[in-house]
Amino acid sequence: MKNLLLEATTLNLKEIINTEKEIRNQPQLWKEIYERVLAEKKSIAAFLNMVSSREHLNIIITGAGTSAFIGLSLTGIYNRIFKKHIAAISTTDLVTHPLDYLNPEKPLLLISFARSGNSPESVAAVRITDQICSNVYHLFITCDANGDLAKYNSNSSKYVFILPEKANDKGLAMTSSYSGMLLVGVLIAKINEIELFDSQMDTLVQYGHKLLNQSEKFRKIAELNFERAVFLGSGPLYGTATESHLKLQELTDGKIICKNDSFLGFRHGPKAVINNKTLVFLLLSNQKYVLQYETDLIDSLNEGQKPLYMAGLIERGPLKAQLDEIFILSDEVSKLNEEFLPVCFILPAQMIGFYKSVQFGLNPDSPSLSGAINRVVEGVTIYPFNKQD
Repeated sequence: MKNLLLEATTLNLKEIINTEKEIRNQPQLWKEIYERVLAEKKSIAAFLNMVSSREHLNIIITGAGTSAFIGLSLTGIYNRIFKKHIAAISTTDLVTHPLDYLNPEKPLLLISFARSGNSPESVAAVRITDQICSNVYHLFITCDANGDLAKYNSNSSKYVFILPEKANDKGLAMTSSYSGMLLVGVLIAKINEIELFDSQMDTLVQYGHKLLNQSEKFRKIAELNFERAVFLGSGPLYGTATESHLKLQELTDGKIICKNDSFLGFRHGPKAVINNKTLVFLLLSNQKYVLQYETDLIDSLNEGQKPLYMAGLIERGPLKAQLDEIFILSDEVSKLNEEFLPVCFILPAQMIGFYKSVQFGLNPDSPSLSGAINRVVEGVTIYPFNKQD
């Protein structure tokens, strides 16, 4: 597959090869991740089956920044499968207000996602949880076997899952690490029946390649003269919309201001952001019931203040709504379980962000000219927690 640079020659290839390669290689990485989870099925299942048997178990899915958004896509499937109280709470919230989220009297499974595991809050959230809760189980999902999270020595029961090394992105913006850890989260939820998902994985990989092969269309979208971007998604795709908005904003060093919302939520005030300099990208469900609400929102956008450009991504068409561009992944009936859609639906924002970054003369591997953001967050002081204070 050709690289994503195409005609974007304002930067030397050696300067931007990391992010480009990390975006492009995701479908192959997904296959490797599936094989790795499959190989660890017995030990993962033993850990989860032991934990999930606990009465009154709470489950918190956590992470910082992009890693926190993974939980937004996973809460639905974990609720359906484990039938426990599930919450997606960022480590940044757990560290500052732990007593708002942690119940010392109930057993807790804390699922921690982290690319490197070296962000200050990653270990701090685990340590504070151990301090407050007497019955904690930890599931660490990380891309760095040598990171602080992977090496953390907790007295609580834990399981550490390490993704393949290529998932540990070298670029600032999390791309393959995000989709890879998200996929791990989905597969672990289904660990007791993981062998049944061979065909789902084949479809997921096929969809990833199909999107990457349309990179020229995403380059042309990136060349549009927009100053704002809005990403909308419902259910598990709300997390994808959230990550999409951050990805474009990060890769353009904040030159493009981005927002995210659900389709219904967008009507309640945030819709005011739309003007003739706004790109709207719609992540559409493959559930007929949900799609009714989503097409209604598109109709309302066409009737009011129209954005500069509206594009959408859907598993299969046709779509009974008017868009400037619609990306359709399949000519057949829906083949992918909805919870797998977020893994590949992140690719458009990654590609648009990459191309827009190059268009602005930035280095996508390190787009922050001021150094305001870094690959691993810097300058955060972690203070001792005392619940009496």
